[in-house]
Amino acid sequence: MSTATIATTVGRSTTRAGVVSQPVTFARAAKAEWIKFRSLRSTWAMLGAAVLGMLLLGLIVAYNTRHLTAHQQPDDLSPSATLQGYNLGQLLIGALGVLFVSSEFSTGMIRSTFLAVTAAAMTAITVITFLASQAVIGHYRTGFSLSDPGVWRIVLGTGLYLTLVGVIGGMLGWIVRSTPGALVSYFALMLVLPVLGSLFGSAGKNVVQFLPSRAGAAFTSTRPESPHLAPGVGLLVLGAWVAAGVILAIFSLRRRDA
Repeated sequence: MSTATIATTVGRSTTRAGVVSQPVTFARAAKAEWIKFRSLRSTWAMLGAAVLGMLLLGLIVAYNTRHLTAHQQPDDLSPSATLQGYNLGQLLIGALGVLFVSSEFSTGMIRSTFLAVTAAAMTAITVITFLASQAVIGHYRTGFSLSDPGVWRIVLGTGLYLTLVGVIGGMLGWIVRSTPGALVSYFALMLVLPVLGSLFGSAGKNVVQFLPSRAGAAFTSTRPESPHLAPGVGLLVLGAWVAAGVILAIFSLRRRDA
């Protein structure tokens, strides 16, 4: 055996001996998935846009409605008025769900990480937006506080709604298996179908109230568009959409990957 061969063999043995094998634990797995989550730039860009959009739109609405005038609509004077940024948030979070699932990070734990981060971020920014916007209004007239009847349901419900529509976006990503197709499907479900359904008179409007966006409005808005479901029923209907999406996604994955 030559000197070079001996040196190479010794080097490999030393390298292998220096590797410390550690058992897989939940903490280590969670840390690894968190690193993956942070490394996806589009995640933070869209999540940040949703958070910033909620806050800015809330402050704009608060400033524009700081004075009581005869031209203001009742919706603009309700507790949910300054949370109208959720309309932008639902587009960004839903799209984020689609992109997240269609990315390379599709393990079970990373999906749980996405859900947890989205829920925490959306709930926190909803509370912050409400408090900040009502503080602006409070400088000019009497606003609302979290202790007012129904306010906590609206504030927390908005955060929950944005989290669940993110799940719906993710489910469409799994079902359609195409980022453009899933995005189009999501926007059609959340935006186009409610408008089209409303064109068919009272019958269409009665159906529209069971779509995800209108069901969510039933428990996130003080004055949802009529006809509308009761808050509790709206939450159940939205939950049913999420459950149906999960079932279809699982069926689709098993059928295609079988």
